Amino acid sequence: MATPHRSPYEVVLGGRLSELHPRLQRYFTTIPPSHVGVGEGAFTRAGTPHRWLWPVIRVLERRHVVFAGWARQVPFRIQNRTIDGRAVATREFQLPGRTWTMTDEVVCAPGGGVADRLGTPATVAATFDVSTVAGALVLTSRTVGLRYGWLRVRIPRRIRPTIRLHESYDDARAQQRVDLTVDLPILGRVYGYGGYFTYRIEKEPA
Repeated sequence: MATPHRSPYEVVLGGRLSELHPRLQRYFTTIPPSHVGVGEGAFTRAGTPHRWLWPVIRVLERRHVVFAGWARQVPFRIQNRTIDGRAVATREFQLPGRTWTMTDEVVCAPGGGVADRLGTPATVAATFDVSTVAGALVLTSRTVGLRYGWLRVRIPRRIRPTIRLHESYDDARAQQRVDLTVDLPILGRVYGYGGYFTYRIEKEPA
């Protein structure tokens, strides 16, 4: 069956989609044409407290991949769309004194799982294994690469970061929870964000 317009998560999960919490099933399935998924909430913490990393991260910040800084209780808004089989997302972080935007698009990866292209223009490319755990969706990176102009580099395994995303639903709070972590060999945790949000699908303005 052709699936050019279905969410990549829906395609990759197949029958496992029913293992997710019902609210997450709604989050990861296809968003109808002319509609947008809107999430609003706050990250309890976001970024990295390692100031020595900030000058390096600023290159990625300018390309809407990750931001250079460390903040708590960061309001954010996410907009999700399904466009030609791609899950396209824009996240606005309300950082102290400024608004910073993160962009990415997810597609089905060759060999299984999903591939995420982060940034505008696409700067970081990662492939992920997809699993379900106790109603939550878990992504674990298996490859990470960089794109900069004509340059394409796959980061060697011995120095490659491990990116993990855990999406769950908290029934007590009636909110979705997201946790993303980035760990480097030897150095450990170098970046991350986590928090709660509410989510709805609405008609795009005419």
